[in-house]
Amino acid sequence: MDSGNAVSFSFSASAFVPLALAFFGLGCGYLIFGPQELFGFPEKTPDTDWSNGWWGVWMPGFCQFVNGTYILVGLTWFHVFKGDPVLYAAGIITTLFGIHWFALGLGRLRQGDPRPNGFMCVAFFILSLLGFVVFTSADDWPVAVLFFGLLCVYFTEFFASFKILMPLSEKALGLSHTLTGLWLMYLTWAITLNIALGMHVPL
Repeated sequence: MDSGNAVSFSFSASAFVPLALAFFGLGCGYLIFGPQELFGFPEKTPDTDWSNGWWGVWMPGFCQFVNGTYILVGLTWFHVFKGDPVLYAAGIITTLFGIHWFALGLGRLRQGDPRPNGFMCVAFFILSLLGFVVFTSADDWPVAVLFFGLLCVYFTEFFASFKILMPLSEKALGLSHTLTGLWLMYLTWAITLNIALGMHVPL
């Protein structure tokens, strides 16, 4: 409405939070990276690094970044996601995870030195712990399980990045990626079925 020179807009509250976009994007990336680390197939070559890097940029990177910024804009500019402050944490965390996957994907694509990723793991272990605390406190156990999986990913990736306890650390990272990726597929199904079909899958 028009009040003097000020123009304001009002939007209806929405239940359509695009979290499935973030869940599927990250899960897809984990299910590409994880089995290669766990089973050594396909073997690591410049060609597979190029392919994996592009997947890392677009699925975990772009999907999470779009989801996180969408939530934050909806919360802060248009106020369409009301009544669930935990969404603020989801918006912040998925935006940060998306940006960090841009770096991971591009680094993999260009066959960059993996050792700086070890230092990155410290920050993202702490961020994952924040997510675990928030969603455990909110009694959202399925998403808390996801953040437990992320804690395992960054713990094992720290050792794999610095090639400590190889090949055990790389296989542990691959297992963490794969199991967490499968859990992300469950979360994608759960939130989509609940919203699209009105089902009550635990989420």
